[in-house]
Amino acid sequence: MSMDPPGTGSTVRRIMLGASLRRLREEKGLTREVAGFHIRASESKISRMELGRVGFKTRDVEDLLTLYGVLDNAERRSLLEMVREANTPGWWHKYGDLLPNWFATYVGLEEAANLIRTYEVQFVPGLLQTFSYARTVIRLGYPDVPDAEIERRVHMRMQRQDRLTKKDGQRLWAVIDEAALRRPIGGRDIMREQIQHLLEASALPNITLQVMPFKFGMHAAEGGAFSILRFPESDLSDVVYVEQLWGALYLDKREDIDPYLTAMEQLCVESTTPGGTTELLGALLREI
Repeated sequence: MSMDPPGTGSTVRRIMLGASLRRLREEKGLTREVAGFHIRASESKISRMELGRVGFKTRDVEDLLTLYGVLDNAERRSLLEMVREANTPGWWHKYGDLLPNWFATYVGLEEAANLIRTYEVQFVPGLLQTFSYARTVIRLGYPDVPDAEIERRVHMRMQRQDRLTKKDGQRLWAVIDEAALRRPIGGRDIMREQIQHLLEASALPNITLQVMPFKFGMHAAEGGAFSILRFPESDLSDVVYVEQLWGALYLDKREDIDPYLTAMEQLCVESTTPGGTTELLGALLREI
């Protein structure tokens, strides 16, 4: 399956197009209510469009561009082409029956990011899980679903990892709490395979792996797991993703992002160096 280069996925295109429409509206000094009335829609729909959380109709965008005074043919063509790109389904849409809306958004953002920084407490991060480890974790979360559905969920998780092995793959910087590595998920054989996989992944040039060891006691991210996604387009802010039991928070305002950036920097300072990570993982392998 062909894949777009980082930063060109439909989710990011929606966000970029929405941001452009918001900028054009604000430059004209128009309210969302006025813009909504112009395209026979509500103020809340304009808000969702500007946040990139809905699809775009070409006619709506054409009418908004006219309202905002964008009459240059080249500029209009560029933005309308973005409509087509924003509405192109990503590879994960074939798993739409398995994905709640709040997580489908994350998969799209993850696909488009060029740098993912993540801290995980309970499990090995999904982008670094083996097939067997992922199946065990997913079965834990969905104990009553058929085996065929579990396999589809596992395959989707494995497909999310594809970018990491591409020539110009995205960067992943993961900090894993030692507790996640010592928790016997699936038994001895599965954990040995998982630890060995982490050792191999840590040798890849685009992956940085650190471990927050027990010996540090309390640390900067006692609040729990989170991820920070960064995109190649300078117009896009970082997005912090905090997953909850049946939902997630997406933070993109500077005042909300900064505490997580600070916590992540502190985690990286206090965690093992890449060389120390290799030593710790090797020791864990000998213990299993």
